[in-house]
Amino acid sequence: MSIAPILSALRRHRLAATLIAFEIALACAVLCNACFLIVSRLQLMHVPSGVDEASLAIIKLTGFEETQAVDLNARVLTALRNLPGVRSATVTNTAPFSEKVGSAGITTAQEPGHPRAVVDFYVGGPGTFDAMGLRLISGRIPQPGEYALFSGFVPENGVVLVTRSLAEHFWPRVDPLGKEVWCDRLHFRVVGVIEHLVRPDPAGFGRGSGDWSVFVPGLPGPKFAGTYLLKADPAQLPRVLRDARAAIAKIAPDVVLDEEYSRTLSDMRDIRFRQDRAMAGILIGVILALLLVTALGIVGLASFWVQQRRKQIGIRRAIGATRRDILGYFQTENFLIVSGGIGIGMVLAFALNLVLMKFYELPRLPLYYLPLGAVSLWLLGQLAVLGPALRAAAVPPVVATRSV
Repeated sequence: MSIAPILSALRRHRLAATLIAFEIALACAVLCNACFLIVSRLQLMHVPSGVDEASLAIIKLTGFEETQAVDLNARVLTALRNLPGVRSATVTNTAPFSEKVGSAGITTAQEPGHPRAVVDFYVGGPGTFDAMGLRLISGRIPQPGEYALFSGFVPENGVVLVTRSLAEHFWPRVDPLGKEVWCDRLHFRVVGVIEHLVRPDPAGFGRGSGDWSVFVPGLPGPKFAGTYLLKADPAQLPRVLRDARAAIAKIAPDVVLDEEYSRTLSDMRDIRFRQDRAMAGILIGVILALLLVTALGIVGLASFWVQQRRKQIGIRRAIGATRRDILGYFQTENFLIVSGGIGIGMVLAFALNLVLMKFYELPRLPLYYLPLGAVSLWLLGQLAVLGPALRAAAVPPVVATRSV
């Protein structure tokens, strides 16, 4: 079918065609960026934690003095380990999706100009590494003699295990074992690499750095008390957590149980990404509403043009045009309008993404979202125009000519 007559007809209806094209352009820009945001949120919500989270719960206590810490640890750990169904109870400073307590910058040397990164330090007492279920991919786990008391927020001058992604950031294509890292004046030596250990708040960091974590062995003491990791069978974990709360209320009635950070890790994940799920739901609603409005605009315009062109349709049918010819005319016309809108929409999509990158630190929009958005809008346009086009094709020549 020649598109010259179609373009000629569109030039006589510039305003209507332009408005629909700009509506398509806006839909394309929003659709591409919204889909990218939804996929990014969904990927983040399913980020691997690196731990056996279905079997783990965390308990956080506050309201005690440093002088009470050693005695509190002893009483609480004894009570927790004696609960039916408890496989392990250890001291930790935090857990994945829990409270942020150990974020700090580290570098590969004290001199300026070396690679740097902001990481989360996980401090674990004896048994914490095994209780978490971390997967060691190279090196070794901390030895008993490497667990030491400390007076700062992390042990000083000790050994650490780093995640694979952090090791690749600092030492790409180089064995990280034996390498050194610094945190201000604190010095550490890498003895192992673990596959994953997600930050407590992976959404708060840039793309690719949500797994930049460091595991440090430490002994429970005055500066390392009040947060406990429980491990139990997943089916029994809720009951074990309830029993643990009741036991702590009896043996340590003078401390305060932090309800916000005393939950199973599965619940902590659910809470941590609650806003992300809500945002994804809102964006899906926006996409559906925008596509509905766009489709209604196409249907309305096509229906109006069918009504206006009844005489032309009748003449074409009378001189031999088939129903397929009439149907193809309106579908081609719609394809040209939508294509013009998509061309403008791709430019708007990149412009909108640049704004989001600048003000919300979002990553660059991948190019493959543009053809996906274009195909979606082409299909939407063809479906939206199908009804009016079928009605136009069904008009008999005699009816159309009598309406003159």
